[in-house]
Amino acid sequence: QVQVVESGGGLVQPGESLRLSCAASGNIFRILAMEWYRQVSGKQREFVASITNGDKTTYADSVKGRFTISRDNAKNTAYLQMDTVTPEDTAVYYCNADLIKLITYTRGTYWGQGTQVTVSS
Repeated sequence: QVQVVESGGGLVQPGESLRLSCAASGNIFRILAMEWYRQVSGKQREFVASITNGDKTTYADSVKGRFTISRDNAKNTAYLQMDTVTPEDTAVYYCNADLIKLITYTRGTYWGQGTQVTVSS
């Protein structure tokens, strides 16, 4: 079994910072990439950022220059550093891991349950 768990969400004021964590655990051979998405109630889930196992990063235009994705391969964990947040960043943030499982060596994408981020004064 594979589990992906996000943490670090909460209430933050505009202009402040927050760091989200995404930890993958279980029957993992190798993580190929990890991604962050976000979703506002009633809207489609949208891409935020991604990082490959070669540390190549990609960002949505809406967060470029403000958010930074990183990962700790030894911990199978990705982070999303959110700086200069605005109310428009309010959403549930989801993480996924594109990985290869042990034993079967099958590839799949596994999602976490999400963590709420609210930006408000």
